[in-house]
Formats: sequence, C-alpha cells, structure tokens
Amino acid sequence: MSENEAWEPKIVAIVCNWCTYAGADLAGISRIQYPPNVRIIRTPCTGRINPFYIVKALQQGADGVLVSGCHPGECHYLTGNLSARRKFAMLKRFLNYLGLEADRTIFTWVSASEGERFANVIRGVTEKVRKLGPATKLVKSL
Repeated sequence: MSENEAWEPKIVAIVCNWCTYAGADLAGISRIQYPPNVRIIRTPCTGRINPFYIVKALQQGADGVLVSGCHPGECHYLTGNLSARRKFAMLKRFLNYLGLEADRTIFTWVSASEGERFANVIRGVTEKVRKLGPATKLVKSL
C-alpha cells in the first residue's frame, strides 16, 4: 500500500444548528453509514460564519471545508443562509485567485429531515477531496 493510498482527507464541516446538524443527527440515529473523515462544528446559523474561519481551517491542515445550512426560505433567522451563500461565493473567488482548488471548499443545503442526503453530501465531499490529494497551499507549518 503506497503512502497516498493510506492517506485519508481531513474535512471540517461548519453546519447550521437547526437544519444540517439535525440532519447529521438523523443520519446517526438512523445508522446511515458515511465516511468518518469529517469533523463537525455546529453554529447557530451559517450566516454568522466569518469567512476567515474557513481560511483558518485550511491553514491548520484541513484538506477540505464544507459549509452547510438550511435550504433557501427555511432559515430560522430568515435570511442568514442567503447571506452565507453570498459570503461563500466571494470567498471561493478569493481562494481561486490564490490558486486553491475549487472542490476544497463546498457549500450545500441540508434540512433536518434529510439524514440520507447528509450522508451522501459527506461521501461526495470526501471523494472530491480524496481525488485532489493532501492540501499543501495555505497550510502553515507549526
């Protein structure tokens, strides 16, 4: 087994408390299998995520970052998810300018009743990041 085959991506997921986190909980309760590569950070609303948290995760060695919240029109804080979508679009352009691969940062919607969808999103993100290989850009050595 080569070194690259043994490598598993580290993914940070910053998720909405009301929808995506509840969807992740449903996936766990339903015993739906998905890769264990993700570490979840629960936040009240994706609209409150500072884009530099995503940059910081990449600097600290995350191979990919997933941001996931409520579907449009379903935000518990009315328009927080739409604000997050705008911030995330700008951040992706900035990271692209820096030369970071687009599939290292992903934004998605998952509601509380979509446990299977959450598992599918995690599988998809893990596969995309695995194909890219370990992150080397932006990573600060300690």
